[in-house]
Amino acid sequence: MKKSRSRTNWLVTLLVAMGTIVILFPLYMTLTIAIKNPEQMRQSVFSFPADIQWDNFSRAIEMTGFFNALGNSAIVTISTVVLTLLTNSLVAYAIARNMNHKFFKGLYFYFVSAMFIPFQIIMLPVVKLTSNLGMTNLVGLILLHTVYGLAFNVFIYVAYIRSIPTALEEAAKVDGATTWGTFWRIIFPLLAPMSATVGILTCLSTYNDFLLPLIMISDQDQYTLPLVQYIFQGQFNTDFNLAFASYLMAMLPMIIIYLFAQKWIINGVTQGSVKA
Repeated sequence: MKKSRSRTNWLVTLLVAMGTIVILFPLYMTLTIAIKNPEQMRQSVFSFPADIQWDNFSRAIEMTGFFNALGNSAIVTISTVVLTLLTNSLVAYAIARNMNHKFFKGLYFYFVSAMFIPFQIIMLPVVKLTSNLGMTNLVGLILLHTVYGLAFNVFIYVAYIRSIPTALEEAAKVDGATTWGTFWRIIFPLLAPMSATVGILTCLSTYNDFLLPLIMISDQDQYTLPLVQYIFQGQFNTDFNLAFASYLMAMLPMIIIYLFAQKWIINGVTQGSVKA
């Protein structure tokens, strides 16, 4: 038994070490390339530079209009998260408490089925529709991000809401609370773990999204961070040093948010899976 456990521990340790290397090596490469110049790149791609090129970051900021794009990304991300939590939870609550009705049950499966439709299939119709409606701006981007997240969010919200005892709502109704008041005063606070998970995942996906802003936003002043970073991709060459410096700066806000909020993601997913 001791030998079996020892072998298992060594195997687990080896797998963890390999996984750590796989994750950390690309980050190391990104950092070292970001602080090199092209000549240092030609000499050695893997070595840490003796002469660090800090001006790569300032040049990347200037070339991309970094802070303007960061502001656009922040507006889109924060607005999408708030709108998603307020609307998607309401939709899920209406469905979860009326699953016995054929209409709401069909509506649930309709939303869930949207998760199996690749965005590339509906991409061109979306471009045409948003152009006709005059939604090729940040407002249209916020609305579409909210709508596209509805399928997955309804799926996990419904499972969580159905685990909440209806006795709480019945007691509130006896006390004279309306359905609207019951949701905001009782149900919505109980959704805090799941709402945290939905909010964080929505934040990460919206902030990092490239394809939807690419096909929607036509005004360069409204470009988000993933779009402005595309400037480093030339027809015949790519300025990897400035590009990776820009990537590092763009990664930093989401890394900070994830480090502080990862416990909410784990707790929310765990509770949702147990309650479902």
